[in-house]
Amino acid sequence: MDRTIPSTQRRVTLAARPEGAPRLSDFAVRVGPVPTPADGEVLVRTVYLSLDPYLRGRMGSSAAHSSATPAVPLGGVMEGGTVGEVALSAAAGFAPGDLVTGNSGWQEYAVQPAAALRRLDPAAAPVSTALGILGMPGLTGWAGLVEIGRPRPGETVVVAAATGVVGSVVGQLARRRGARAVGIAGGPDKVAWLRAAGFDAAIDHRAPDFAGQLAAATPDGIDVYVENVGGRVWDAVWPRLNRHARVPVCGVASAYSATGRGTGDMSALLSHLVTRSITMRGFAFHEFAHLRPQFEAEVAAGLRAGELVHHEEVVTGLDRAPAAFLGMLAGEHLGKRLVRVGADPTR
Repeated sequence: MDRTIPSTQRRVTLAARPEGAPRLSDFAVRVGPVPTPADGEVLVRTVYLSLDPYLRGRMGSSAAHSSATPAVPLGGVMEGGTVGEVALSAAAGFAPGDLVTGNSGWQEYAVQPAAALRRLDPAAAPVSTALGILGMPGLTGWAGLVEIGRPRPGETVVVAAATGVVGSVVGQLARRRGARAVGIAGGPDKVAWLRAAGFDAAIDHRAPDFAGQLAAATPDGIDVYVENVGGRVWDAVWPRLNRHARVPVCGVASAYSATGRGTGDMSALLSHLVTRSITMRGFAFHEFAHLRPQFEAEVAAGLRAGELVHHEEVVTGLDRAPAAFLGMLAGEHLGKRLVRVGADPTR
């Protein structure tokens, strides 16, 4: 494979702040220089780009969603997790050809501090999994379930967007702990995938009788609900929460492109939390970064043993990233959606 470093590269920048759902016109593909690393830095050639729902928040202009991280500036390169190959190193411990994961964003090359990179071993797992089941989404699902949800044998665990990495990890790990796993997804193909993945029940949130199906699938109520969607799914879930239920909240996808703030029946919800002693906690994956060794030990072992399944959708070409991202936000994907920006030296 040719490892010559070009003088210019393509980048996808934020051209406009979306009002409501993003559009292709909110992005622009620009050509810019390939930077040179300073001492302690590494030039990384992007191989895979991760597309994740939280990136909608980084675009700004959602009245109902706030982000702990400032929005991408107009004209700036879109943020995003990446797997890449070291092209040039000015840092001890990294050499050309090393495979790493970091946050290079939507561009072909990026300079990153060596401290911001994590080395990958292609012999341990496909490098693309560092953006999915062994990456940020996987750790999010693991931490939400294991550290906050803490399911006990015989309890019922429910998760929405269950064919995504977070949801599929939650459901599969819940079953490994002796709990009953109920997955919520959109469309018959996704529901079929959940059943094949071993979920005890799978429900289509697009069904007219969704609330009734959820009630039938949770006859003993819900003990743990890992929230990442909100909206009408949450409206159907919260009345079924049992006493002492735990609700880890890692995202509210239904609010990411909302143009107004809706409070819903907040008083009834708050009363429900009190009278049933329900614990609800929002979190971000980095709060549990120190537990990565435990997370990787369990999930990597499950993958090697064939006890955990995952699905990847790979779109080829950086210029296709905006359309692939919009499709992901619309729920067109199944599993983890990635963009292959450059050649994968492991394949």
